[in-house]
Amino acid sequence: MALARLERDPAGAGRWGSAVPPLCRRRPCALGVDEAGRGPVLGPMVYGICYCPVEKLAELEALGVADSKTLSEAERERRFGLLEAASDLLGWALHVLPPDHISACMQQRAKYNLNELSQDTAAGLIQFALDSGVQVAEVFVDTVGPAEKYEAKLRQRFPGLGVTVRPKADGLFPVVSAASICAKVARDRAVKHWKFVEDLEDIDRDYGSGYPNDPKTKEWLRRNLEPVFGFPQFVRFSWGTARELLQREGVPIKWADEDPAEDPAAPPSVLSYFARAPPQRPPHRFFQERSLRPLAEL
Repeated sequence: MALARLERDPAGAGRWGSAVPPLCRRRPCALGVDEAGRGPVLGPMVYGICYCPVEKLAELEALGVADSKTLSEAERERRFGLLEAASDLLGWALHVLPPDHISACMQQRAKYNLNELSQDTAAGLIQFALDSGVQVAEVFVDTVGPAEKYEAKLRQRFPGLGVTVRPKADGLFPVVSAASICAKVARDRAVKHWKFVEDLEDIDRDYGSGYPNDPKTKEWLRRNLEPVFGFPQFVRFSWGTARELLQREGVPIKWADEDPAEDPAAPPSVLSYFARAPPQRPPHRFFQERSLRPLAEL
């Protein structure tokens, strides 16, 4: 099964893909890029690409590919099966971004938002296809952020390729629709087979859609909040819904390094070890000859 690797390790699947059809190594190819799971507070975000020779795009469209959001789960699975069966015609690749990785990127000291993470992941998959020997000629991408800026960014990185970035590209270009199906099926499998690394007894998997405004998702977050350690790895802790719940129902923590001057018994700040001490000048000779010393108190 093509996604067995993902089912074995949903949180650590990384970047991988199908075998490259020999035809795609010889003929100019069109490549589509789309994602699944950008908005939910639960689970990974998955980016997918699909590619086939430009001359075979009509055959790809004949498989009935469509925007994955318009299809039921069963219909997505069926059409992914059709894509798998056409392995002599097309290939695909995925990049799975675990929820804790997404949150860590967004909360690092240097600003790195979700749009930048998404765009860099998409560019990484295009490069992955090129490195795998795919003769990519044209790239079609569902936009993240302003389409013009995103397109210019990709054109600068891949100057030899034709690049088209459009809103709702998954409904405009069959090769993007195919990438959308690959990404959505992969995310659905990852969520379904998620392995909780935390020692949680009888974990409840009835978490609704995973979107922040879903009451069932909010209730699942509340039930699975550990007041001191927070949420399971399955939760994107940087999302506002998770942050607000943790602030409201979690245990307040005061770090020892905060405001050490207020507490004389508190350990010194770590930064104090790197502070430059003011230079110490010896007292004037007048005071040294008379053995005079300054007094702190009388």
